Amino acid sequence: MLATTEGKILAGGQSLIPIMSMRLASPAALVDINHVPGLAGIVVTDTAVRVGALTRHAALETNDAAYAANPLLRRALRHVAHATIRNRGTTVGSIVHADPAAEMPAVLQLLGGSVDVVDSTGAGRSIDAADLFVGPLESGLRPDEVAVMATFPHAPAGSGSSWAEIARRHGDYGLVGVGALVALGEDRRVTAASVCLISVGGTPVLVDVTATSSGVTYDSVDWTGALELVDAAIDPESDIHATAHYRRQLSRVLTQRALSQATDDAIARSAA
Repeated sequence: MLATTEGKILAGGQSLIPIMSMRLASPAALVDINHVPGLAGIVVTDTAVRVGALTRHAALETNDAAYAANPLLRRALRHVAHATIRNRGTTVGSIVHADPAAEMPAVLQLLGGSVDVVDSTGAGRSIDAADLFVGPLESGLRPDEVAVMATFPHAPAGSGSSWAEIARRHGDYGLVGVGALVALGEDRRVTAASVCLISVGGTPVLVDVTATSSGVTYDSVDWTGALELVDAAIDPESDIHATAHYRRQLSRVLTQRALSQATDDAIARSAA
């Protein structure tokens, strides 16, 4: 998506068109990039999954090589809207749209990924996820830049992942969503743990909870300390869908669930 009031880039259109329909955006021009060669495709390397700007959510969700290398992608994508929308919407478009209730920006943040962009002169640069999300619906792209690829690094060896989310109805934006990564050493002690939450702040909220569990064996880890760190990091707001208090409580429940599931996943992957 082109970050300018004069024009907008159109790829899948599943974020832009609804905003235009609600009169929240009125660009003077739409630039359809669907016929630009080289912008689609999924490349799985030894270190990352690279996703082109025209790659649909559904294509990434059903890509077995991407799932084998990075299961969190499919686990989160299954919560993105409905299948019909995933068939048209693009993963890169969702990321640069920077909706704080969207799943894929949080996944990119949790994995320490990046987005490649190109400006009007043809010059390119890479924006790390930590610098990409500036505020609600606001990314770090400059007005003359377009995103061309997202890179999702593989989780460290010994890691497990999980995505937990609650929505009022299937396909709705999540009231709260939590992605988790837990890494275990050869002795099955926790070496790293982190979560990233949606719908509880102006951007995805990344929380490193390693300090609360480092060195503890997987079967005796207590995530209570992690819940306290998450509670201090989030800033949920009340709206017509849920109160801030309810979102805060959901964050604790889903963080516990996601970390436990990610730990189980790490054990299962190490035994495979």
